[in-house]
Amino acid sequence: MPSTQSTPKEISPDQFQFLTALRAVTDMLPLGFAVIPWGILCGSLAIEIGLNPWQAQAMSLFVFAGAAQLASLNLLAGSGSMASIMTSTAVISARHLLYSAVIREDVRHLPLRWRVSLAFVLTDEMFAMALAHQAKTKRFDPHYALISGFAFYFIWNVSTLAGITLGTQIPNLDQLGLEFAIAATFIALVVPNIKDSPTLIAVAVSALVALACKQFQIPHGMILATGTGMVAAYIALQYSKRNGKQKGTLSTENAKEVK
Repeated sequence: MPSTQSTPKEISPDQFQFLTALRAVTDMLPLGFAVIPWGILCGSLAIEIGLNPWQAQAMSLFVFAGAAQLASLNLLAGSGSMASIMTSTAVISARHLLYSAVIREDVRHLPLRWRVSLAFVLTDEMFAMALAHQAKTKRFDPHYALISGFAFYFIWNVSTLAGITLGTQIPNLDQLGLEFAIAATFIALVVPNIKDSPTLIAVAVSALVALACKQFQIPHGMILATGTGMVAAYIALQYSKRNGKQKGTLSTENAKEVK
């Protein structure tokens, strides 16, 4: 597929693609390293609830969704029904519908094999890296997105393998607090993207509602936190737009009065 970016004259197209791939991998490394404890936790937990090593690794190879994997493993450990597992993982993974909607116009012209590959490696981390790169270069680069996604996929599966290996040798590995890597990863993704008031309001409201639901043991706290954060951000965005229009109208009127 031809490159979606103009190639600098001083380097060849092959060199340009290599540099893009190298940048994609190096940009993803910090998030990849941050998620290693999370992958170890998934692998060890799968072994602890009774999956064999092949089954545990297959979850990361074919499901490739950390939060959904942890939720399904916890439900399996509690003898949850298939319906509850499917419902929970669907709700947790619903955010990927928003991710795909954001990049839809950028990938719709690509061949089916490209769109399927990008969809498979579409994670929170890949989405954040691809959009950050797009903000810098002013265009979406499918090569960058795909390579960064597969770099994260590789790290995730190696981490899972480490968890499987350690889980068979070290008991109660899930008691070491490795789940903090989940929160740390999402904090690292969210904080750099707080660049305006509506985003800040969304994060603050979601955090407060999530903490309140946790404190008062309100069920479905994460869903409530997500919904209220989105509503608060929408209200803030509409207010800022209306306020901006009012300021623009006042400026126009003042200019007319000066004339």
